[in-house]
Amino acid sequence: MSKTIADYDVSGLSNAELTKMEREIARKYMDKLSIPMVLWPILNLSCWLALWPLVFTGIMPLWLGFIIATINTTLSYLPSHEAQHDIYARPGDKLRWLNEAIGHLSLIPLAFGYRFLRLTHLEHHKHTNSPELDPDHVFNEGGNIWQTIRLNIDSFQPNSKESESYAACLERLGSPEAKRAYVEQIFIFLTYMGILFACAAYGFALEALLLWWLPLKLATIYIRIYLSWLPHYPGHETGRYKDTRGFKSWLGVWSSLAMTAHIVHHLHPRIPLDKTPAALRELYPILEARKCDLLSREHAH
Repeated sequence: MSKTIADYDVSGLSNAELTKMEREIARKYMDKLSIPMVLWPILNLSCWLALWPLVFTGIMPLWLGFIIATINTTLSYLPSHEAQHDIYARPGDKLRWLNEAIGHLSLIPLAFGYRFLRLTHLEHHKHTNSPELDPDHVFNEGGNIWQTIRLNIDSFQPNSKESESYAACLERLGSPEAKRAYVEQIFIFLTYMGILFACAAYGFALEALLLWWLPLKLATIYIRIYLSWLPHYPGHETGRYKDTRGFKSWLGVWSSLAMTAHIVHHLHPRIPLDKTPAALRELYPILEARKCDLLSREHAH
């Protein structure tokens, strides 16, 4: 597919006509199972699990295992994010089991529950950039990347406002599903800590530190910078075409986990991740007419 920004004329079109055209374009990218997005979590989780016996038996050096584990953990969120939006399959579809399996299993390296992240993420979409209702807003208040890193480090500390943001969101929802998600997250966290302590007790403390604990912290910071802070900075604008922006990544689209096209995700969350850059290129004239915060044409690829 062409990587050229579309250049059709939308001048003079009404809001209703722009909306119709936007939906027609977006629909072309939806409702097709993305094989790369299916293979991604399978290969990523398999690689991460394989690191443990390889490092424990000395076949792989720990320093290499640490690097690979950090990459695996960083890549573990987005397949679940696809499942959170029912992109693999909607409720009632034959492949619904695949959607839910990927949603749960891909998050193992991050030690987060699928329901916990799904409910809070959908609230982020409903209330993007709202200081009171967006559970991600607290991580987006940094004026620069160093302040943002500090806010994320604070989230690792008990009783900080950052660490309590998601739990407060579930408490506010107050539904049986929210209560179940909270209990599941407690169980997952205790299991994660139990594995770390067991490794330490049997002489593998350094391996546990560098294969899971530290990669999880580094991945969390990286994910929140690219999936939350950069697409929504400075985090004050609200509204469908104002709450998300385009930005340039230091190594291109995929070093940012395709979040340079995050504006497309917020507008049409059922477009698969690997299709959002192409969708952005085709939607560009419409979003430009909507006065979205986009990169200039020469940088918006």
